Amino acid sequence: MIIRSKAPLRIGLAGGGTDVSPYCDLYGGSILNATISLYAHANIEPIHEQKIILEAVDRKEKAEYDLSESLPIDGKLDLAKGVYNHVVKNYGAVPSGFKITTYVDAPAGSGLGSSSTLMVAILGAFAEWMQLPLGEYDIAHTAYIIERKELAMAGGKQDQYAATFGGVNFMEFYNDDRVIVNPLRIKRRVLFELGNNLVLYFTSTSRLSSTIIEAQTKNVTEKNEQSIEAMHQLKKQAQMMKEALLKGNVDDIGPILDFGFRYKKQMASGISNNELDNIYESALAAGATGGKISGAGGGGFMMFYCPGNTRYNVIEKLKEFGGDIRRYQVTEHGLFTWTI
Repeated sequence: MIIRSKAPLRIGLAGGGTDVSPYCDLYGGSILNATISLYAHANIEPIHEQKIILEAVDRKEKAEYDLSESLPIDGKLDLAKGVYNHVVKNYGAVPSGFKITTYVDAPAGSGLGSSSTLMVAILGAFAEWMQLPLGEYDIAHTAYIIERKELAMAGGKQDQYAATFGGVNFMEFYNDDRVIVNPLRIKRRVLFELGNNLVLYFTSTSRLSSTIIEAQTKNVTEKNEQSIEAMHQLKKQAQMMKEALLKGNVDDIGPILDFGFRYKKQMASGISNNELDNIYESALAAGATGGKISGAGGGGFMMFYCPGNTRYNVIEKLKEFGGDIRRYQVTEHGLFTWTI
């Protein structure tokens, strides 16, 4: 028997950063994101030995432990360990020893929510194996609690909910970890045009998002007016993006992305740098009408909105910077688990 799970990564279209405490607790946050056809995968194979074997194939990491009630959190394969510890503590012992194998279609630090998405995939695999009574909100909230509270990894809330629900969603974030996911009914032609015109570019660099997020959190705590006003504007951007998509005004997306990118850079230091700014301005000169750095910023993926047929000129220009164009489609499904 093998239990399989897959959850989609996401691109953040608007409102990025307003899902991070304490901003969302004080002012409420708004995010608009879409899941794409890049995934985090988790596979559980029950074994007869009283062992736990963890392997992250993409990271070339492997560890083996005796079957016990708790695994050590020591910086190695902590996402899988965190899920296991939480499940055993709250739902009881697993049925047997097991091997869990994971793989993510994008590198850690890419800005596509890879760590949180992997957390959701691993939790989904355990829920499938143990038949845990967890709905979509339960899975997303539990993944958030494990990653942000129990493992103390800095970050926001959108990634866990995007990976679990899938599709294009307008999300609202409030105090007491309250989240409302509003799925958007986007016309198929609008989704296809969005996927065609949004070029996803990997800068071939990864970054530690926690450093940027910690700076952002500090700015809110210390009531940095410029940073807080920038987040207010990004929340406004999420509303603008929602209206453009629902009305089918796809070519408004570029300027809305540009509006958000210029405010996002005011949230905290390290979100952009001279190299990333140069890539951004070069893409605009080649025909893009807007774009952004994915996730917290500092590196990883960037995306650009290219109206008409300008995507080809933009792609040619981006090749000069040595990164990679990543093909993808916008997906309409979230976490999926099954047993074979």
